[in-house]
Amino acid sequence: MAFDTLPGRSFPLGTTVTPIGVNFCIFSKSAEAMELLLFDAPDDAKPSRVISLSPQENRSFHYWHVFVPGVQPGQIYGYRAYGPFVPDQGYRFDPSKVLLDPYAKAIVNEANYDRLAAAEIGYDNCAEALKGVVVDTSRYDWEGDRLSPTSYNRSIIYEMHVAGFTKNPNSGVAPEKRGTYAGVVDKIPYLKALGITAVELLPVHFFDPKDAPPGLPNYWGYSTIGFFAPHQAYSSTPDPLGALDEFRDMVKAFHRAGIEVILDVVFNHTAEGNEDGPTLAYRGLENSAYYILEPERQHYRNYSGCGNAMRANHPIVSQLILDSLRYWVSEMHVDGFRFDLASVLWRDDTGLPVDRSPILWTIEMDPVLARTKIIAEAWDAAGLYQVGKFVGTGDRFAEWNGPFRDDARRFVKSDPGMVGPLAARLMGSPDIYPQMDYDTTRSINFVTCHDGFTLNDVVSYNKKDNTANNEENRDGANDNHSWNCGIEGETDDSDVLALRDRQAKNLLSVLFLSQGTPMLLMGDEVRRTQQGNNNSYCQDNILSWFDWDKVDENADLLRFTREFIRFIQNLNLFQLDRVLTKFVNEHDPYVSWHGRRLGEPEWDEDSHTLAMGLHYPDKEEHLYCMFNAYWEPQKFDLPPLKQGDRWHRIVDTFLLAPDDFSPRETAPSVSGQHYAVHARSVVALMAF
Repeated sequence: MAFDTLPGRSFPLGTTVTPIGVNFCIFSKSAEAMELLLFDAPDDAKPSRVISLSPQENRSFHYWHVFVPGVQPGQIYGYRAYGPFVPDQGYRFDPSKVLLDPYAKAIVNEANYDRLAAAEIGYDNCAEALKGVVVDTSRYDWEGDRLSPTSYNRSIIYEMHVAGFTKNPNSGVAPEKRGTYAGVVDKIPYLKALGITAVELLPVHFFDPKDAPPGLPNYWGYSTIGFFAPHQAYSSTPDPLGALDEFRDMVKAFHRAGIEVILDVVFNHTAEGNEDGPTLAYRGLENSAYYILEPERQHYRNYSGCGNAMRANHPIVSQLILDSLRYWVSEMHVDGFRFDLASVLWRDDTGLPVDRSPILWTIEMDPVLARTKIIAEAWDAAGLYQVGKFVGTGDRFAEWNGPFRDDARRFVKSDPGMVGPLAARLMGSPDIYPQMDYDTTRSINFVTCHDGFTLNDVVSYNKKDNTANNEENRDGANDNHSWNCGIEGETDDSDVLALRDRQAKNLLSVLFLSQGTPMLLMGDEVRRTQQGNNNSYCQDNILSWFDWDKVDENADLLRFTREFIRFIQNLNLFQLDRVLTKFVNEHDPYVSWHGRRLGEPEWDEDSHTLAMGLHYPDKEEHLYCMFNAYWEPQKFDLPPLKQGDRWHRIVDTFLLAPDDFSPRETAPSVSGQHYAVHARSVVALMAF
């Protein structure tokens, strides 16, 4: 049966809705034939229409296109691509597979999707395939939404999982909204009260929920299938078009609260995995364009640790990346991106790192992205560690500062030789970022993130326990720089519990008293635990979800965190846009270093004490911060003050709430020329 169609046009890629129909366009250089499939229902075993694209009329260069009159938003579609299946030449066409449009803005059939069926060569997976949906994004009312960017020096980032934030039954969210974009909206007042200025959402691009060990789900979402479609399972409605609106409702609600939305994006690999993985889209359209292949062409370079690595600097992949970023900014109003395993994007077609990655420079210079935050996870799974390089090469990228996490943990748990590294982290890591024009706020400081122990588990476990992941505890990092304070895991020992409380506050104090942009992990402010699991990527259960009972149970730590955030956001000392000193022994009017004695910092291997004076001359702000990682109390000299000023205690992590943090308005004065800092404690005094 024939259908009236027009040749269509080769730009833009994906679907373009017009008043009289839809233009479809897809890239494939090596395909010999292409079919557009239209479906009436997501799980249809056969398409209702098959439109064969003519190489003469429906192909321009490497782009296949057709205009179908009468098609409207909501139409379900897919493709079949015909071409050679010669793996040792890089070709993996399999016309038995229904392929997803890489530019699909909504995706359906997750309930019937079968990853194994998509991997079986020659098996027609039509009923079990994911399919795209035609979307008209212009119909949404943004109601004038526009949020001015928050500068890094005023930002507090909160890394969170959309579903995990409200999926726990104790969240108080209505059952139909738990684990959804709409559920997050209900909890925005909690985040606003916490004081954060941006949420960094774990992946919300449509991902493969079945890319995980047998019997377990992919919870984190680092297995992207569609770079333009919001993940459907995070919507409270089964309508794929409704999911777009629900995501945008969430963004709009965040913006009304003055909170930015940053997306964790995964352009380093896709859900198609290695040569034994499923054919979902990219592999079946132009395998060697989308992926970095081994020289023998049959196997994939695995720089991501997930089976493949995207060929990010190939023109068609670079275009996909840039088009995706622009779409989420222009049509979804997001405010920034965190690039997972961003070092993969530095690699050329052979996998070698290049000095100036074309795609990264394009992202940096793109005018549509000019107002966004651009953050790199500056390493990959194959050893390309580039912390310092993203910041040092351009003007836009900020970086996750991995050494900050490690050095903060090691100092707090009393490892030897950590006083010097701690000082460097407190200063904004000038040893990592030596550029003279470096803005310290482009260092994203954190003591925990989704990948690893939670804050509670850093102070409660010496060893990981990932047995629930069904990988015999082989997965996850073995060296976590953690300390259980004397007993492994859960305990009712009051001394151990008190020490853990203190160590948690110590780590937060190091985070908040450092130059740079702080990032909190969801639930750390109430000591959420994963029971020692440091790789919960496949744990969609209470192990990973926010435990809302902890809000009351650990209200003291929540208050400590809130007050600390409010304190630093009102101080110019933590909003500097300059590096303090390049080396810890250089003179700087803003910072001075001491040990227990004034002017005598103790940099030796056996030292566990450090004092830091921070002074903002123009604003008359003066802090004195003392860090004692010894297991015994230590007496610190206090600097003399100008006549009329006195030291006031803001922070003393040894004290119980509410005395552990005193707002400036109620901070008690400190008398004498010394301060006794208790064992394993942090103290911050302010002069006024």
